[in-house]
Order: sequence, then C-alpha cells, then structure tokens
Amino acid sequence: MAIAFLKVIEWQDNSHDEIVHKVNLAGNVINRGSKLTVREGQAAVFCDKGRMADVFGPGMYKLDTDSLPVITKLLSWAYGFETPFKSDVYFVSTRQFTDNKWGTANPVIVRDPEFGAVRVRGYGTFSFRVSDPYVFLSQLSGSHSSFTKTDIENYILGLLVMNVSDALGESGLSVLDLSGNLIELSGAVKASVGKRFGELGLELTGFNIENLSMPAEVEKALDENARLGILRGNADVYMKIAQADAMRKAAENTGAAGSAMGAGFGFGMGMQMTQAMRDASGAPAKEKAGGNAGAVSARCQSCGAELGGKAKFCPECGAAVKRVCANCGAELDGKAKFCPECGKKI
Repeated sequence: MAIAFLKVIEWQDNSHDEIVHKVNLAGNVINRGSKLTVREGQAAVFCDKGRMADVFGPGMYKLDTDSLPVITKLLSWAYGFETPFKSDVYFVSTRQFTDNKWGTANPVIVRDPEFGAVRVRGYGTFSFRVSDPYVFLSQLSGSHSSFTKTDIENYILGLLVMNVSDALGESGLSVLDLSGNLIELSGAVKASVGKRFGELGLELTGFNIENLSMPAEVEKALDENARLGILRGNADVYMKIAQADAMRKAAENTGAAGSAMGAGFGFGMGMQMTQAMRDASGAPAKEKAGGNAGAVSARCQSCGAELGGKAKFCPECGAAVKRVCANCGAELDGKAKFCPECGKKI
C-alpha cells in the first residue's frame, strides 16, 4: 500500500514585482490533509481544468471537503473529499505596489482662454493593488505561471495618461492655474479611472501629479510678460536709475569729449523717456513758472543748464554747445530763430 505524503502549499514571496505565482506541485496532485499557508498580503486561488474555483485569504488551512466547497462541487465528490486530486494553485499578491512612475510620452493639448492651444507635459507617481484575485486571474493573468508588474504596467500607464488628458480638458483651468490645482486634478483622475480598474480586479490606491509643464518658449514668454509688468509698474524708478547709470559711466570716462558725450547721452535719454511717458499718458508738459509755455530755450546736453542765444560753451560745465530744440530735441543752426522741425520759437 502506497503511503500518501502530506504537502504544505505556500509561497515565500521574495520578489518585488511578481503579482501572480503558480505553485509547482509534483503532478499537480493534492492529498487529503494537505496544508495551505497564505501569508498577509497574499491570496490563494485553486483552479480545476482552467476554471477558477476556491479562493483563500490569509491564514492556515487543512484541505478537505469543507475547505474546498467549489472544488468539491466541480469534481462531483458524492461522498466527500476524494484523494488524491489534481488542481492548479495560484498565489496572488494583494499588497500595494507603490512609487510607480507615469509620464506623458506625448504632450497633451490644452485650450487656454488667453494663450490658445498649449502643449502640456506631466509626470508623477501612482500605487495599485489587486483587490479581487478571482477577477484579476480571469481578466488578465489567465494561466500564466508568473505574472509581474511589468506585464501590466504599460496597460495601466495608457489608462492613466488618457484620464489625465480628460481631466485637464474638463477642468477649464488656465495653464497659469494648473500648478495651483494639482491635488484637485490628481483626485479627479483617481476617481475617473477607478471604475475601469475595478473591472480588472485592481484598485488604484494612489495617484499624484507632481508636475505639469509647458514648452520652453511659452514659459519664456510668460517670464518676459511678468518682467514687463514689473517694469510698467515702476517706470519712474527705472527711468531715474537709467539716468544715474548714464551719468556715472560718463563721469568714469577721463576724456573731456567722452565725458560730455556720455553725460549728454544720459541726459538726452532721460528727457526722451520722460517725454514718451508724457505723450503716452496724455499729461500736459509742465510749464515753467512765470515763463511762456510756447517758448523754446536751448540747453546744454552735458549738464542741462540753459544757454544764451550765442553761447558756444556751457557756462556751467564748459562743454562745447550743440544747440538743441528743448521741445523736440532737433539740432539747431547757430542763427536759427525757430526750430526747423517743430516751429517753436527759440
């Protein structure tokens, strides 16, 4: 009489990415009284001729008629557990697979109310687990002796990126507001993809959008627009700084001609900026107290001092005089009485 040896059926999971592991049973024969050990984070599924049967959660089991009701029914055991019998045993990891990376291989087109169609790229992390081993084996793993995270990763990534595109489109957010709503967008993606995951026996336990970025040229344009906004708000300050810098550089030039030219340039630039700002704002030119607003007087380009009608050198700084119309800046002939450009009296 042959002696039937008892078996201990278990899976010592030493891998980091194996989801399904088929037990290597000698001839797939299971004897009455065999022991089944299912550890935390695992489930065991018995299959009869490719048909999913009994599912076991964490614990220790003695295999008999009571613990294998589905197998008993499938094999039509009329008088209880018949030994030995053949069955495939699959262990399924139900722990979380965390810190998985996702990213948009191709940019997502987002319609922005201000910038029009903008290409957006994103990346982040996600976590998942097998929530229903029976459904997972039926829908995805099948009869594979081993099924790893890599085998399903591309499929999951496709689902996630597709739902990220939907969430961005349905949010109605400007690209400028995307970074401030990453938590809300992550929650929307997690909720929308949950049903599809459930149909596969999976659960998306975590989903995070870590970054959404625009093309470099768009980011550069945004930075430039912000810079111009700051300049517009502080035009007076920047004008004064520019004048001071021009005067300082001119003073550093030891040559008399260079000094006069540099200082004259700095003063002229300041005058042009002031006039341009007045023209833009529509503000009237400041009238000289006690004088005629329509009259034009020549000024030294170097220091700005008023010049007499026949002066060849500035009485203040000694720089050579170029007569310039104080109204429009046009260079004047030494004998001119009226500006040839704007007609103002000199």
